[in-house]
Amino acid sequence: MTEDIYEEVVQLRRQGLRAALATIIGRKGSTPRKDAAKMLVYEDGRCTGTIGGGCTEAEVCREALAAIRRGKPQLLKFDLTDDDAEEGGLICGGTMEVYVEPILPDPTLVIFGAGHVGRCVADIAKTIGFRIAVVDDRVRYANRERFPTADALYVDSWEEVLKQLPVNDSSYLLIVTRGHQYDLACLRYALKSPAKYIGLMGSGRKVKLFYETLEKEGVDPMQFKRVNSPVGIEIGSETPEEIAVSIAAQLIAVRRKGLAAEETAEK
Repeated sequence: MTEDIYEEVVQLRRQGLRAALATIIGRKGSTPRKDAAKMLVYEDGRCTGTIGGGCTEAEVCREALAAIRRGKPQLLKFDLTDDDAEEGGLICGGTMEVYVEPILPDPTLVIFGAGHVGRCVADIAKTIGFRIAVVDDRVRYANRERFPTADALYVDSWEEVLKQLPVNDSSYLLIVTRGHQYDLACLRYALKSPAKYIGLMGSGRKVKLFYETLEKEGVDPMQFKRVNSPVGIEIGSETPEEIAVSIAAQLIAVRRKGLAAEETAEK
């Protein structure tokens, strides 16, 4: 059962899904389980495995869901009363410690455009904890030689490649293609996605034209507030390397702000 749970954890992370793993790490006296039992709690409340059942397990499930929302592990301690012991089929009570750790997908940065800026952003974003996916229609640009640290490369026509991307609410999308038509196609796609971050590199005039075009297509103008453009934090950057630093700083700010907001919501 433990091996099955570990395999399930791997699959969840690959799919960009959230869960929490609860493990008994300490016990004394009569407790429902004598081993280091594990239970996987899904974001929708479902569970795989057991740590003994009863009201204690129900409480662990509640705390596991909270750990998923906060994105932080926690240590739970239980003094099992006689009633708890009776419910678990025990003669007397004991104490039990359960460690709950959230299983969260690594944030993925999807870079639309394998040019100079895209390559520099990929290099620096990898060092700050992002998985990297590079998207382009040119194999001579989007390849392992130019992007050795990329976790995924998507190379096809833009129409086809946009159908393949596994984007979820842990995804960060950066649009830095070589042409306005490709930027617009990627922005149209991004605004329909649940992505946590959308960055678009381009002049104010270009972005304004994009918004006008999309609004005519029926896109709600409120959606444009999701777009970070000018992209990056203003540091007077000019070179691709400097632009990459400013974008990386913005990615960090968005990620940390999201974590802080989740913590505040829990208080």
